[in-house]
Amino acid sequence: MFEHFFQCPYCWEEISVLLDPSVMRQTYIEDCEVCCRPIEFHVAFEESELVEFRASDIEQ
Repeated sequence: MFEHFFQCPYCWEEISVLLDPSVMRQTYIEDCEVCCRPIEFHVAFEESELVEFRASDIEQ
């Protein structure tokens, strides 16, 4: 597992997520552990290296 730190697009708190480099491309939704709002993640790995990470708010 790979720990990655980022800022929540809602509350701007720095939080971390655990990413699995064995899955080359991932898109999923997870709630912020601070403000509990939904964040959409886009993650990509190449040869176990993180090459893309986006954490976006979800327009509702």
